[in-house]
Amino acid sequence: MQASIIQIILVFLVTFVAAIDQFSFLESLYQPIVMGMVIGLILGDLKTGLIVGGTYQLMTIGNMPVGGAQPPNAVIGGIMASILAITLKLEPTAAVATAVPFSLLGQYGVTLIFTLMSPMMTVADREAANANPKGIVRLNYLAMGMLGLVFGIVVTLFFIGGATFGNQVVDAIPAWLMAGLSAAGGMMRYVGFAILIRVMVSKELWGFFFVGFALAALIAAIPSLSGSALILLALIGFGIAYWDFQIQSKLKTAQAQATEGDYEDGI
Repeated sequence: MQASIIQIILVFLVTFVAAIDQFSFLESLYQPIVMGMVIGLILGDLKTGLIVGGTYQLMTIGNMPVGGAQPPNAVIGGIMASILAITLKLEPTAAVATAVPFSLLGQYGVTLIFTLMSPMMTVADREAANANPKGIVRLNYLAMGMLGLVFGIVVTLFFIGGATFGNQVVDAIPAWLMAGLSAAGGMMRYVGFAILIRVMVSKELWGFFFVGFALAALIAAIPSLSGSALILLALIGFGIAYWDFQIQSKLKTAQAQATEGDYEDGI
């Protein structure tokens, strides 16, 4: 696929904004499922973009920074997965696995920029002591611009070289390794869910997890319901959560009334 100058500029701008959004705007524009759709629109293959973005989203759903440690970056990884799938005609799972090295490159870039900006915190403290908010704003703009430029340049360079360099890399990969990458990409979505469950699920919630898993298997096995299985499960989950909320609210109200007592008759 031969990229036009407009597509190159749009990919750079989208990556630039997504990189800043991940740490500053916090509008979830950087999420792979959003970026996959946008890259799909830019490159003229919305369906593939959505599929790859959704697949990469499942893989990274449990990733989160802990302290100064950064997980593989979802911005570069998600965008590059969509670009590789569309421009090189890769299967979505293979594209996701192939994009993992790019996400690691993004991880290194974030860590580098955070390290470079660490000494600037003393400057921010000095500006705050001098009651100069404009100085702090300039520091934030500097960090945002550096992050956006690094991400935008990395993605754009690989995008421009994708038609030649990307094909050479893919052609150099043996068929057995490509099959392994495809299998690994399909497996990573479950790893993401496992990480998420490990963080969120408590002993009290395991029952709901097993019920949801069983319902998902049953609904997906019914052809007439499989297409809307996700919506049906979401409605069932919301119903159970709302019912539990009502019960807990009534119990708290009853306990509060029992503690206060009723002194209307002087007893």
